[in-house]
Amino acid sequence: MKRLLIILSLVALVACSANNCPLENTVTCNYYFYDREGVAVKYGETFSVTTLLPGYKTVYIYRKLGYTTITTDRPDTTYINAGYAETVSTARRDTLLVNKAKDRTMIQVPMSYFNKADTLVFTYSSISRPDTIIVEHDSYPHVELPECGTHFYHNLRSIRVTDAAIDHAEIVNPLVNNEKKENVKIYLNGVAE
Repeated sequence: MKRLLIILSLVALVACSANNCPLENTVTCNYYFYDREGVAVKYGETFSVTTLLPGYKTVYIYRKLGYTTITTDRPDTTYINAGYAETVSTARRDTLLVNKAKDRTMIQVPMSYFNKADTLVFTYSSISRPDTIIVEHDSYPHVELPECGTHFYHNLRSIRVTDAAIDHAEIVNPLVNNEKKENVKIYLNGVAE
């Protein structure tokens, strides 16, 4: 009986192990803002960041004189019944990543697992022309422990930017993982706080 108790205690001890999975496991590319001289700044303007996805989608546009134009991904008969005219069109697929941010020193953006390049579009409240950042990268699965699951890490290869509010950008740490290190420096055209 004593042996059985010892064996059951050992089995219970082995079965109860500490989980060594990292608590912070989100993988994002970290973009930090600088002025032209390389001094870290807080970007004071309101901006949004959208990523463009491959392909197009069908959109339904509802217009009525004197009212705001409404765009939806599905047809909606309630607008037609309310006197709106419906137009079917195609639009680029996109995903909003940062919505109306202000007073930011940095942004964290997830990356695509299967595309070789990510296209980010920065739109500004005070500048009519948007900026586009194209980041080329390689992605690969990373397993810390089998019980933690798989994450995709990325290796940045190149970056290209337009120049509405951004002077230029540079990769400072090409490894994008869950350690939250600075990956890209964005140098602004003097539009910071």
